[in-house]
Amino acid sequence: MQPYFVPYAGYFRLLAATDLFVVYDCVQFPRRGWVHRNRLLDANGALQWLTLPLARADVDTAIAELRFRDDAQADVDAQMRRFPALASPAGQASSWHDVLRDFSGTPVDYLERTLGLACAQLGLPCRTVRSSSLALGPLLRGQDRILAIAEAFGAHVYLNAPGGTALYSTADFAARGIELRFLPAWQGDVASVLQRLLTEPPERVGDEIRRQCASQPA
Repeated sequence: MQPYFVPYAGYFRLLAATDLFVVYDCVQFPRRGWVHRNRLLDANGALQWLTLPLARADVDTAIAELRFRDDAQADVDAQMRRFPALASPAGQASSWHDVLRDFSGTPVDYLERTLGLACAQLGLPCRTVRSSSLALGPLLRGQDRILAIAEAFGAHVYLNAPGGTALYSTADFAARGIELRFLPAWQGDVASVLQRLLTEPPERVGDEIRRQCASQPA
């Protein structure tokens, strides 16, 4: 799965229900997606974007090739002041202030740190590896690329989010000795996990995730 920035709680079922979560960073960066941004509540209770300050990049840039702007920390500091949940660096917010302001390394490093902190607070495992570590050829696309990644890591089962049901063939996976399974549709709040962790008991959110981890065959 692409590494999303503080995604909704349902995303974390993929980490909770698998032995290995593959950070899918070897594909084109989706500029209108959730890799570099999410929405939190401002002082008026309206949803506003919290956006990672990425350096300019070509349209075909892969997620693994993204870089931050030189003013990234100052930019995020200014953005965080708009959100009451992040206004006071105390309690749960203290850890988040530290990780949100840490721009060492690449954006994928950053996204893995935020996923890791969320998992730690939710009481979930966070076993990750990057697809870019495989150096797959550019001609592998779509389902073929996913199958190559699954085989490279010795997978016998491939678990995907419910939105992927139209993308993959059960027969094609079975022919390669891999069972294709999907999570059910998420039943619950779709707010950013950051918003929820800063305003709700983390244990309650973690329990909600674990209750909805039972997958089903394609």
